[in-house]
Amino acid sequence: MAQQTLAPAVTRPPARPRTDTVRPGGSLRPRTVVAAATAWMIAVVFLLPYAEMVITALRPAGELRDATYLPGEFAWSNFVGVWRESNLGANLRVTLLVAGGSTLLVLLVALPAAYYTARTKYRGRKLFLLLVLVTQMFQPTSLLVGLYREFYQLDMLNSVWTLILCNAAFNLAFAIWILTAYIGSIPVALEESAMIDGLGRMGALVRVTLPLALPGVVTAMIFTFIAAWNEFVMGLTLSTIPESQPLTVGINSFIGNYTVQWNYLFAGSVIAIVPVVVLFAFIERKVVSGLTAGSVK
Repeated sequence: MAQQTLAPAVTRPPARPRTDTVRPGGSLRPRTVVAAATAWMIAVVFLLPYAEMVITALRPAGELRDATYLPGEFAWSNFVGVWRESNLGANLRVTLLVAGGSTLLVLLVALPAAYYTARTKYRGRKLFLLLVLVTQMFQPTSLLVGLYREFYQLDMLNSVWTLILCNAAFNLAFAIWILTAYIGSIPVALEESAMIDGLGRMGALVRVTLPLALPGVVTAMIFTFIAAWNEFVMGLTLSTIPESQPLTVGINSFIGNYTVQWNYLFAGSVIAIVPVVVLFAFIERKVVSGLTAGSVK
C-alpha cells in the first residue's frame, strides 16, 4: 500500500511594518510631519471661532471691549443670567420639538416613498425624481408671504406644529433623493431571499433593507435635524410670541437697536451648539457600524 505524503503546511511570511511614514531609524518622514502640521493648523483655524465664542461668553460685562485674549476673571454667571433674563429655556424647548418632530416626520414619509421609487419601475419615475430635485431650488423666503397667509387663515401662527410642517416640507425632497440612491444600491436578491425564508415585504424592509441603508437614513436624519435646528426666517415670520419662537430667533433678541449684549449672545450660542455636538458624537458610531453592517453571501 503506497504511503501518502502530507504536503508541508504553507506559512505566510509575517506582515512587514509600513515604511512609508517611518524611516529605518524610527523617525518620521518629512512628508508625514508636514501633513500632520498642516492638519493641526487647519484644525486650529476652524476651532478658533468656537474658542472665541466660549471666551466671550465668560467675559464680565465690563471687559467686553478690552483688547485681551482672556478676561481678568471668568463670569460663569452669564450662563445663569441668560436663562433668567430671557426666554431661552422656552426657545430651546421649541427648537428641540421642531427639529425632532421635523426629522421624524421626514423619515416616516421619505422611507416609504424612497423604497417604492427604488424598487418599482413605474412610468414617470425619472420625472418624479427630477421634480423632487427641482423643489430644492425654491428658497423658503420666496414662499413666506403665501405661508404666512395660509397659516393665518388656519389660525396656526405661533404653533410648534406649523414650524414642524414647514421644516419637514422643505427637507423632504433631499431625504427622498438620498434614500432612493441608498436603497437602490442594495441588491433585490437579499429581499427575495428573506421573503423565501418566510418574511413578508414589510419584514424584509425592516430586517434586511433598513440595516443596510442605515448610512443613508442617518445622512437624511442629520441633514433634516441640522437644517431645522438652524432655521431662522420661518421661525421669525410664523412665530411672533417670544415664548413660541425657536432658539435662533430667541438668541437674536439680544441684539438691540443701540446695544448688543455680547456676553449673553455668545452664552446663548454656546448653549445652542451643545445638543448638535452631542448628536454628532452619538450618531458617528451609527454611521461607521452602518457602513459595515451586512454583506452579500
